[in-house]
Amino acid sequence: MTIGFIGLGAMGRPMALHLLRRGYSLGVYARRPANAVPVTSAGAAVYPTPAALGEASDLVITMVTATNDVEEILLGPDGAGARARPGTVFIDMSTIAPAGAVRIGQALAARGLHFVDAPVSGGPASAENASLTIMVGAEGAVLDRVRPVFECLGKLIVHVGPVGAGQTTKACNQLVLLITAEAVAEGLALAARSGLDPRLVRQALLGGLASSRVLDVFGGRMVDRHFDAGIPVRLYDKDLRIVFDAAAAVGQPVPAFEVVRSNLAALMARGEGAKDLSVLVEVLER
Repeated sequence: MTIGFIGLGAMGRPMALHLLRRGYSLGVYARRPANAVPVTSAGAAVYPTPAALGEASDLVITMVTATNDVEEILLGPDGAGARARPGTVFIDMSTIAPAGAVRIGQALAARGLHFVDAPVSGGPASAENASLTIMVGAEGAVLDRVRPVFECLGKLIVHVGPVGAGQTTKACNQLVLLITAEAVAEGLALAARSGLDPRLVRQALLGGLASSRVLDVFGGRMVDRHFDAGIPVRLYDKDLRIVFDAAAAVGQPVPAFEVVRSNLAALMARGEGAKDLSVLVEVLER
């Protein structure tokens, strides 16, 4: 199987390298050629356009930022689907709108192509360790074809339903993650304001029912004041719009999320969109 990969950032680059290490023939397209150097140095071929990459591939993976990016890369005049052979599978592992995933899947199906929406959770560290959680929206037969590829990238692969279901599941993931991060920030800010050592309070909480990976990872960055690592606030700001739209589409209220929305907006207004989500604690401290 020849795999094409588009999106060689902090998540996509280690994922592409894992595929090379597992023996797949890999081609890449990168708008910024420097991003492709680590994978081309490891043996990947580089293509000048998404269309050229799609034409040469049996399967194409995208790992980019937003819904319109995926639509342009796959469906645009020079997109990866423009000259792809019938039966080619396209897997989007970005975090985009569920409605957008359905729309892309329908457009590709009209061309005789297959689409899988498979967003991930775990962040750059899990991408490096090939331990991502992969939430898959696809037809069962198509998933069977691409499961060996997913097994190179993640440890937990969950088929949650048809195309679009993967992105809906990721919206649920971001909803829980962001509300939990807000709770962690509030708890640690309360501890500090009360004259306690937030490090010791976090240590105690990690041993009880309040324990979570969010408290472990983001709480650790909050108490250590490490706000430059991880996934930036601006991407979570993009995700919260996806969550609100997904909730509105089915009439589901998400009242706790309104607080997170306000605090992320405050961070963006202060020009802190490039910092890690853990900087959320500073909003509470202020």
